[in-house]
Amino acid sequence: MNVITPDWPAPERVNALTTCRQGGVSQASFAGFNVAKHVGDDEALVDDNRDQLIQNAKLPSEPVWLEQVHGVNVIDISDASDAVIPQADASIARHGNLVCAVMTADCLPILLCKKDGSAVAAIHAGWRGLLSGVIESTVSQLAEPEQILAWLGPTIGPGNFEVGAEVKRAFVDKKPVMQQAFQQVDGTHYLADLYALARMTLLHCGVKRMYGGEHCTYNQAEQFYSYRREPVTGRMASLIWLQS
Repeated sequence: MNVITPDWPAPERVNALTTCRQGGVSQASFAGFNVAKHVGDDEALVDDNRDQLIQNAKLPSEPVWLEQVHGVNVIDISDASDAVIPQADASIARHGNLVCAVMTADCLPILLCKKDGSAVAAIHAGWRGLLSGVIESTVSQLAEPEQILAWLGPTIGPGNFEVGAEVKRAFVDKKPVMQQAFQQVDGTHYLADLYALARMTLLHCGVKRMYGGEHCTYNQAEQFYSYRREPVTGRMASLIWLQS
């Protein structure tokens, strides 16, 4: 199992990682370390991958997996039930040994922590979530944005994420400065920079300390799953938790 560990000055009790696709037992289109059960993979193989993740990463508990819907709902996993998969696109933990998790394969995983080690959060931020305000919702619940550190995990890079003019227009209508995150391809299509959109949003929220943002899931085929590259594919996991 290969993982990426954020390079950021997080407090000592904050632990975080993003899985890569190498390793694992999934086969065919899902080959490697797929952690998602909603994509058509054999659930027994996904369970095996998740067990390997818990053991190899020495997780203190089973991650709280979410039913991600490209929305803005944020849950505090202290209140999560083992019997119900929460429908949300971000989660927060304020107590030790609770593991926040989001799954991605081109969408942007964002991990947050408070500088004093009092709380952590994981965000699933595709373009719909970014536009709707999933970052704003999460930062608002964490509070004190000047005390937040953010790490941007692997997403599809700005050279490969083509969107229609209506997507660009929606972001620019939200904040005119977001014009800078789009490069015109032709009269109706643009290349969108999810990293730039996330950074501008975080900065607008008052979060100034941002790290990461150097990968491309589409280009780095051996390391990452990419929905744009292969519509039937697996998902990586981005995890963050507080050590007790």
